[in-house]
Amino acid sequence: MKTIKKANMWLVAIVLFSIAVSCKKDTPKKLEKNITEGSWKITNFSEDGANETFYFSGYTFEFSDNGTVTATNGSNSISGTWSASDSSSDDDSSSDLHFNLAFPDQNNLGEISDDWHVTSQSDSKLELYDVSGGDGSTDYLTFEKN
Repeated sequence: MKTIKKANMWLVAIVLFSIAVSCKKDTPKKLEKNITEGSWKITNFSEDGANETFYFSGYTFEFSDNGTVTATNGSNSISGTWSASDSSSDDDSSSDLHFNLAFPDQNNLGEISDDWHVTSQSDSKLELYDVSGGDGSTDYLTFEKN
């Protein structure tokens, strides 16, 4: 009887381990691959509950492998930096996927400079959020491929 219980416990452990290993986990490498392919636009930017997407109308974003990003609106181009990581120095959780974005405070692009949490990502869409350390409000940012 003890042998059967032990065998069942091992079987359950193996099944649970297999499920955990087979679960698809978003990784910085996957995000890096997706974001560097093609150009992107902002389809949602909500700050402190206000929709401010219109500030980025007409901008396209190109993310390079070397960690630079260029925002272009007509003949106006502004450079910034970006990175992806699976942890953040200001976050207690090491399992979160982060998208770090930094622009000079120019043409409202400084508004999206932050250490964003990744809500979801695909080949054509990147959804992000950030909880403000000051007032606790949540900001949302969505990029979609052009």
